[in-house]
Amino acid sequence: MKQALFISDLHLCGQRPDANQQFFRFLADVASRAQTLYVLGDLFEYWAGDDKLNDPAGDPLAAAVAQGFRSLVDAGVAVHVMHGNRDFLLGKGFLAASGARFLDDPSVIDFAGKPVALLHGDTLCTDDHDYQTWRLSARSALWQREFLAKPLAERHASIGLLREKSKQLSATKPAQIMDVNADAVRDAFRRHGVRCLIHGHTHRPARHDVEVDGVLCERWVLPDWYGCGGYLALDDVGPRLVSF
Repeated sequence: MKQALFISDLHLCGQRPDANQQFFRFLADVASRAQTLYVLGDLFEYWAGDDKLNDPAGDPLAAAVAQGFRSLVDAGVAVHVMHGNRDFLLGKGFLAASGARFLDDPSVIDFAGKPVALLHGDTLCTDDHDYQTWRLSARSALWQREFLAKPLAERHASIGLLREKSKQLSATKPAQIMDVNADAVRDAFRRHGVRCLIHGHTHRPARHDVEVDGVLCERWVLPDWYGCGGYLALDDVGPRLVSF
């Protein structure tokens, strides 16, 4: 039976060994039996640049994750990786090391003859104007070129400051501001011509029925891995959320 798996918001880092171990168990016990694995952003807590893979003083986690994907790919499982708001600097170096394919945000895939839209999810949170302004700047080629030109240690320090600032701003915002905007969701269904949409980012796993121009559609939100973690499985039976 054809099966695709979807994960996001793992936020892997050296300070969260339980999540890291769960990830490698997932690759070995679950993903190895699937045909395709889609990572819809925020695989890592943050990504300072692909040279992190070859930093002799750095965390070996990045190389281990790349090797984990490489083992899947070598076994015949297709791995697709999308940028998130934390790891949008993942580049060709990581893809070459892991064997994964880059997945645009948004993308539309075909599953069993039906189109499915895939997003990280942050572009749906249009009420968070501060974040959307920052996102537009950080995704520009100029910002990334200037940032990646800095020494790796300086990039790590800059990211630490950005994360602290983000935490302070988030603490002052109403929760609904950082969730998806209903109009943005409907616009996404219309724009991509789909009845099924899958995303992460909000850390609010659920299935939502959405009526779009008189048609009932479904929006699936993936779980984060700060708690027990989980994934969405899509096969001939249909989509279902699975918690560990």
